[in-house]
Amino acid sequence: MADLSSHFLLNLSPVDGRYGHQTRDVASFFSEYSLFYYRLKVEIEYLIALNSNQFFATPLLNDEQIVALRKIYNAYSIEDAQRIKEIEKTTNHDVKAVEYFIKERLVYLGLEEYAEQVHFGLTSQDINNTAIPISLKEANSFIILKTLRLLFDKLDEMAKQNAAVAMLARTHGQPATPTTLGKELYVFIERLSIQIFEITDFAFPAKFGGATGNFNAHAVAFPNVNWNEFANNFVGELGLRRSRTTTQIEHYDGLAKYFQTLSRINTILIDLCRDVWMYISMDYFKQTIKPGEVGSSAMPHKVNPIDFENAEGNLGMANALFHHFAEKLPISRLQRDLSDSTVLRNIGVPIGHSYLAYQSIIRGLNKLTVNQSKIYAELDEHWEVLAEAIQTVLRRENYPNPYEKLKELTRKGASIKESDIKEFIQTLDVNDKVKQELLQLTPHNYIGIHPWNK
Repeated sequence: MADLSSHFLLNLSPVDGRYGHQTRDVASFFSEYSLFYYRLKVEIEYLIALNSNQFFATPLLNDEQIVALRKIYNAYSIEDAQRIKEIEKTTNHDVKAVEYFIKERLVYLGLEEYAEQVHFGLTSQDINNTAIPISLKEANSFIILKTLRLLFDKLDEMAKQNAAVAMLARTHGQPATPTTLGKELYVFIERLSIQIFEITDFAFPAKFGGATGNFNAHAVAFPNVNWNEFANNFVGELGLRRSRTTTQIEHYDGLAKYFQTLSRINTILIDLCRDVWMYISMDYFKQTIKPGEVGSSAMPHKVNPIDFENAEGNLGMANALFHHFAEKLPISRLQRDLSDSTVLRNIGVPIGHSYLAYQSIIRGLNKLTVNQSKIYAELDEHWEVLAEAIQTVLRRENYPNPYEKLKELTRKGASIKESDIKEFIQTLDVNDKVKQELLQLTPHNYIGIHPWNK
């Protein structure tokens, strides 16, 4: 039998098993291989920053040496990651293994005199609480926002194309005041735009301050250095915002806010998926049939809305973890316990589920065509929805008890047709101008105004 030890079919999670071909981009930010990369980057940039400030007696690094140092992470390979794992077998500490790996590389580069400046005065969380936010910041830009904008643009395109498509609304599942398909899609566009704005230029926080956040070791070694200023500048140059007053770890309030925002985005998209699913079941949308695709193993006629169903499931999985992250990470016993470590290692999982969902929704939306004949026909079957319009105009005319009269007409239990409404209007004791105004109303033109128009 073939060796299947690394086969995707044996992966525990479908995120990088069944769906692994779709989540490779996410893995490039959140795999252990990637975590080593970001740790290397922080350690190397810290070493360069220390040297550029000339805290130590060692010579100032020249441009060629700085390029060589940065190549440690810029040319980082799977073989490098495997070497770090080998070192970790001895250290039983993954961050220390990264430190020792860098020291090995310094020897190879002839820069061993700088070895003890690697990880100088730091604790593991100075590296982790900087490396992980960098990975999140980059994933936010290149994965999350990029995909959400594609989804947003598709919704916007559909809303504009269907801005004037009158549609029966349903409140409590019952026929209600007509709307337009474009406006109902724009509800989700507006909701998403608010939340996407929240994460577009999100200030990802980082902790950098030594064993308990006070720069104890730094200050005892170099008491005349303004280490707060140094750390603020260093973390800022990495594209992060430094949390100044911390324990051994970042307090994670900022990350909690970020995860809660992603959860709100996902909740909005669950709402979208369920609405689109309903519209498909009502035959408002038709789905493009893909040759060779099977809708049901037993019923050949079916074209299931699987993209929206898969998205709903993945969004739910993601939110369960995002909620846990937001509630758990900001809580740590005294100056530090280790319970945040396992949680942080799983950040890629809900982002992977979210990414899968966003892709599924885009794919599903691209399959949809609007069934205007069905939408039109259903509007034509529900002339009772004009009751609101008629009684409101009658109120304007100070007509007695208009609500009650329309209630009596429309709650008889029988279907209300166009002829019923027009006959009722003719019985009203109002002038001909008002009657003509009411007779012009149909379920197709009683659609109000577009909220997004000025």
